[in-house]
Amino acid sequence: MTTIATAWETVVGLEVHTELRTLTKLFCGCRNEFGSEPNTNVCATCMGLPGSLPVLNRYAVELAIRIGSALRCSVVPSIFHRKNYFYPDMPKDYQISQYDQPINVDGSLELPDGTHVGIVRAHIEEDTGKTTHAGATGRIHGADHSLVDYNRAGVPLVEIVSAPDIRSAEQAKTYVSELRAILVATGASDGKMEEGSLRIDANVSVRRAGSSELGTRCEIKNMNSLRSLVRAIDYEAARQIALVESGERVVQETRHWDEGEGRTHSMRSKEEAYDYRYFPEPDLVPLEPTDEWISEVVASLPALPAARRAALAGVAGVRPADVAVAVQKELDGLLLATIEAGADPRVALTHAEHNVDIAQPLDPVTFARVVTMQVEGALTATQAKVVLAEVQATGAAPDDIAKAHGFESMDDDALASVVDEVIAANPDAWAKFVAGDAKVTGFFVGQVMRATQNKADGSAVTALLRLRAAE
Repeated sequence: MTTIATAWETVVGLEVHTELRTLTKLFCGCRNEFGSEPNTNVCATCMGLPGSLPVLNRYAVELAIRIGSALRCSVVPSIFHRKNYFYPDMPKDYQISQYDQPINVDGSLELPDGTHVGIVRAHIEEDTGKTTHAGATGRIHGADHSLVDYNRAGVPLVEIVSAPDIRSAEQAKTYVSELRAILVATGASDGKMEEGSLRIDANVSVRRAGSSELGTRCEIKNMNSLRSLVRAIDYEAARQIALVESGERVVQETRHWDEGEGRTHSMRSKEEAYDYRYFPEPDLVPLEPTDEWISEVVASLPALPAARRAALAGVAGVRPADVAVAVQKELDGLLLATIEAGADPRVALTHAEHNVDIAQPLDPVTFARVVTMQVEGALTATQAKVVLAEVQATGAAPDDIAKAHGFESMDDDALASVVDEVIAANPDAWAKFVAGDAKVTGFFVGQVMRATQNKADGSAVTALLRLRAAE
């Protein structure tokens, strides 16, 4: 159930919950710290004991404004509400959140390919505790008992709600990756899904291709990686298509993603706003950031991924989408300096994406020298990769490394002779290549590289093969 028929369109809206990088919780002085012993970072306020009162964390508000500004939202006056529900992970039996007047509204996020996804809201709320179900399934059904850790209860969150503008599981993955990069760049979050500081719920529906009417949506929970997100959306869309095509209807509900089984399961009927009995939080005043404060926060924002892609793409002479990987790896600064030092932009970009170890230092002038040696023919692409790895590991000069390995460019006639010998020795594979079977290209390149002790240039070998096939 993973192939989605082209007659149908998938519609996805995402709710991304990101914990804020504050020292303390949202309404009390307890530590905001992952990995502490259970129930050690708690107090009367975050446990909801009688007589305790919340005091809003100013820095959490600043981080929320950073997020909203980075997502091109309007930062507006807001108020807090009590969202009432009776789960064991909420010691107060309600969650302090923002309802109809959130702090950030009407924004957008630009993906690397230029697509814009609308941001409906990005509001502040407190996190819940963490419930662990002890038993074979790890879920409440079939559990022997359950344990609750309230360390996370009261940790500041911003929930970022997208418009239903996402049209595939892969686009959802790209959206989350871009959003995570923005959150990390602003300093608002560490973006660690494995620690629960970034969590995603997906609202998925399907509709006939060409239709503008939204179908009945289901919310999917328990996706703790981008891989899970993609698998869950694809499965759920296929499940809904199969239901409708068999004459049944999709029921609006919340569903649980089971990574092991690779499928979603029904959890409960989908709650609406009235189910939570929202009412204004009586112990907190309205939140009204001044224009001066908002301006200060906006001015403090660093360059965000979209702007960094545009800057590098402009210098490299490529599309912003072509530098997305380099920017994601935080290598755009190195590349800009390397290009300024005289390196060919496209060759440097290729090495940065595939061969540069971000954990090891690399001087841009040295990097530029490796690129130049390759462009001038002193090194093949394979040899340049070897030299680059040793430069990072040892700090030695590129020319010295190349000399030590005996790397030297092959004479064109010598290379052509080796290619002809390999072709003659493999007539069956050559017949496939001439017939257009691109799969055997790697075989021939590999044979030539072995025969020349990796002194041949792979791209030159491929060009010669195509030339011979055309003769």
